[in-house]
Amino acid sequence: MSPLRVILADDQVMIRSGLRALLAAEHDIEVVAEAGDGTQAVAEARAHKPDVIVMDIRMPILDGVGATRAIAADPDLSATRVLILTTFDDDALVFDAIRAGAAGYLLKDADPGDLLRGIRAVAAGDSLLAPQAARRLIAAFVTTPTSTGPPPAALAVLTEREREIVALVGRGLSNDEIADWLTISTATARTHVSRAMTKLAARDRAQLVVFAYETGLVRPGTYNT
Repeated sequence: MSPLRVILADDQVMIRSGLRALLAAEHDIEVVAEAGDGTQAVAEARAHKPDVIVMDIRMPILDGVGATRAIAADPDLSATRVLILTTFDDDALVFDAIRAGAAGYLLKDADPGDLLRGIRAVAAGDSLLAPQAARRLIAAFVTTPTSTGPPPAALAVLTEREREIVALVGRGLSNDEIADWLTISTATARTHVSRAMTKLAARDRAQLVVFAYETGLVRPGTYNT
């Protein structure tokens, strides 16, 4: 099996070096390029078509939000997933990045094992928006007056069951947990999630979470705990 191809995008050379050293020890991960700003990150993504880009959110020339938006809009990079690195002070930008197409985020002080699991998770199509990590982010920004999400009419493309499924995804439930909640098989839950993603043109589960909150399917305070 080919290793996961990763690009490291961060304006701090020491951070990129540390990340490269960490990933070099993993047999299933290969760093194919580095970038010091968002414009370079987009260029390297187009040149290498990686599985995952580990993206700093604050970079010169073009920040991580703009770079993520450009990558998500490029049909040639539809298989590339963006994993944002951030600090607690970057919540607003993180949510913008997720809206733009990022698959999730990690804090820069996360354990090395969390980063490795995160890279593998987003490469597999999962998101890093578990309720315990996303609570403050979603509660703070989805309900602000400046939110410009899809109108409730966008729900019309979904069946009642699919709306229910998207709401559960928005609450942070995995496919197995959704299956238990609705007393259906995991395969059926996975199929519903996949169909909802296709109908809503969502790149991954992270965007389903955003959609669930922006359309009112889920509201802050209704997390799975």
